[in-house]
Amino acid sequence: MKTKTTNGIISNPNILGGTPVISGTRIPVSRILYLLSLGYTVSGIQKEYPQLSLKQIKEVIAAIAKKAEEGAFLNP
Repeated sequence: MKTKTTNGIISNPNILGGTPVISGTRIPVSRILYLLSLGYTVSGIQKEYPQLSLKQIKEVIAAIAKKAEEGAFLNP
């Protein structure tokens, strides 16, 4: 089993089948993005998930933005 970690995001086959989650939780990164798409603010997300700090949420958003800038989500 291989675990990958990037800026507070972890992917481990034993946690939600390898779905990227926020490190130390079982909260999928996709859930944070989904809430943002619904108009939630960072503070609103933290109210939904009080175990997350504002810093953690912002780090996850920044890490995803960086991957997007690098073209990580484009098919070759």
